[in-house]
Amino acid sequence: MRTTAYLVLALTLVYSSVVTSVVSEPSGQQHKRSSSSNHNVLGPVSELDIVNKVIAPDGFPRSTVLAGGTFPGPLIAAHKGDDFRINVVNHLHDTTMNTTTSVHWHGIYQRQSNWADGTAFVTQCPIKPTRSFLHQFNALNQTGTYWYHSHLSAQYCDGLRGPLVIYDPDDPHKHLYDVDDANTVITLADWYHPPSTKMYRGPFTANATLINGLGRYGGGPMSPLAVVNIEHGKRYRFRIVGASCDPWFNFTIDGHPMTVIETDGIETVPIVVDSLPVFAGQRYSVVVTANQTVGNYWIRALSNHPNETFAGGQSSAILRYKGAPNQDPTTQHGPYVLPYNENNIHPLVAPGAPGVPEPGKADVNINLVPGLVNGSYTINGVPFVDPPMPVLLQILSGTRHPSQLLPNGSVYELPLGKVIEVSIPATELSPGGALGGPHGVHLHGHAFDVVRGAGSSTFNFMNPVRRDTVSLGLQANNDNVTIRFVTDNPGPWFFHW
Repeated sequence: MRTTAYLVLALTLVYSSVVTSVVSEPSGQQHKRSSSSNHNVLGPVSELDIVNKVIAPDGFPRSTVLAGGTFPGPLIAAHKGDDFRINVVNHLHDTTMNTTTSVHWHGIYQRQSNWADGTAFVTQCPIKPTRSFLHQFNALNQTGTYWYHSHLSAQYCDGLRGPLVIYDPDDPHKHLYDVDDANTVITLADWYHPPSTKMYRGPFTANATLINGLGRYGGGPMSPLAVVNIEHGKRYRFRIVGASCDPWFNFTIDGHPMTVIETDGIETVPIVVDSLPVFAGQRYSVVVTANQTVGNYWIRALSNHPNETFAGGQSSAILRYKGAPNQDPTTQHGPYVLPYNENNIHPLVAPGAPGVPEPGKADVNINLVPGLVNGSYTINGVPFVDPPMPVLLQILSGTRHPSQLLPNGSVYELPLGKVIEVSIPATELSPGGALGGPHGVHLHGHAFDVVRGAGSSTFNFMNPVRRDTVSLGLQANNDNVTIRFVTDNPGPWFFHW
């Protein structure tokens, strides 16, 4: 797969350049499993076996790397305040792909448990075959929709990706929906027939789009599609997970508008849309009311890769009402008149960006310019190269100053307890710019306020969208996405697409 742009933000104590990480002890609280007929569900105290297996989710068989032997991997379901003890066990043996691994819990802040973030070469060494790594953490007050995936090279493109949900018994939006369980989690993924280790130079085009692990590809068989079953008159909370390696998807459901109530684990003021762009790593909760004529309706996820189509059921799944026949839908898509606009999304609780409400007036202001040099993506002209020792272990081994940390030029020291503003201009039209956009960027260990979003030339410090993964937009639109966050979670944290 194509090289990814990485940056390590090392958050340090004000008077010390040593990053601290304290392991929290489990409290012993028991997990209360959500009711569901889907049995591919694990609790927060589980063993997650990473295995090789030949599967054919679109009708084309290939060897894969899977969590729990399925694609997507099992839903990890927890409740607010639960302690997580997930033992990742490496059973990989297929040497046509990476046989070492790591698992990252995307969107979990890992407060006082930076070591459990699962980021190879930043917080841990890759897990060798026959070995295991026990992740112990508590997500504290976090609730909402997350996911987990390999964080070693492009391994998750070979299949190691799955959803993670933390249910909130006191969800402020619970009056808006009737059903929220394992069967209402919807994963969107690109799927490649060659292994990631054979894909060295892009651009790459996925062979298929998989919704809940099933799909079809051009010229392939009429493989089974995923079916989301609903009952007329009920309201469903669909948790949409952008489990993509590269493209973003335009998500729609024929004949059914969606009310957005969550972005990346953050409750939002409800807003109705009829199409939803989902970038790699992003998650949304939407409420859909089953108020149409009993029948079958297409669920669609068209990627931004070239020559994508819905022909023959590609890029699609089925929304099936109780009582409808078991057949493909015949519904038509569009027109779309209520497109999602990120700049109209506002947090439900504690809106407002930190710091002085003016551009460039944070405690620390950083401009990160993405580029592409000799096939490698760069940040401020520097490509990320895996260090010989994980950054966290370098720190714990006695490195006294960030300038000594490897990889050189990719580690930025940030002071503790300060407001940070990061601006990232889109550069796809510039010489040496980062082609292939729009890209989504993800910050580990934090959520951030998007004070200037893609498609906007103005700043919003009053009630900007808050999330952990955001689109950088396009230089063609003069996008210069700007985010703010507070350094309240010490540790080395990846910032990347």
